[in-house]
Amino acid sequence: MDTTRDKTSSELKSTEKTAEQADKNEARLLKKKAIVDERIAAATEERGVTILLTGNGKGKSSSAFGTMARALGHGQKSAVIQFIKGRKATGEQLFFGSHPLVDFHVMGHGFTWETRNPELEKEAAEQAWVLAKKVLSDPSVHFVLLDEITYMYKYGYLNEADLVAALAARPAHQNVMMTGRTAPRVLLDSVDTHSKIANERHAFANGVKAQIGIEW
Repeated sequence: MDTTRDKTSSELKSTEKTAEQADKNEARLLKKKAIVDERIAAATEERGVTILLTGNGKGKSSSAFGTMARALGHGQKSAVIQFIKGRKATGEQLFFGSHPLVDFHVMGHGFTWETRNPELEKEAAEQAWVLAKKVLSDPSVHFVLLDEITYMYKYGYLNEADLVAALAARPAHQNVMMTGRTAPRVLLDSVDTHSKIANERHAFANGVKAQIGIEW
């Protein structure tokens, strides 16, 4: 029995099979590239976009601030309005608050997670919205973050129609990101991009204490 010939034949078949698989993979990748190239070619409109981040998962505000960091890296003037005030200054406020290209506003004495005073909260929400409308009409601002704004509509402190109208009338190049667990249907239907962050697991549920640098 010629084992050397059998071995050579087996190796040849294996090589041919590998080459055939490589050709199939290349053809699949080329097909995928053609689809992507076609989509890129079709996307010719140049304008700012509205992005809404909702869901029960952790990371909505973190993602929005990360996107703002990207905008700042390109020298784009940005504005932040946080519609929830905590007991502690957040890391993002401490970091971005003194940035020369960022106007950073935290809603005054109103809504907090720790206490509830509807009358005071509504007043603070309205004051924050005045600031929001100002930056949404300012052509010098390229990126706007309305952090935790959706809660203002959940509790009836602001009118969602006013937000939709302001977004529609904003400068054409301006990008806007909004966050909050839930959002009114009219806002969901009007934004360009909506991402929902799911909560698969959270350290807090397993007894891990909220900590600086992660939760605030």
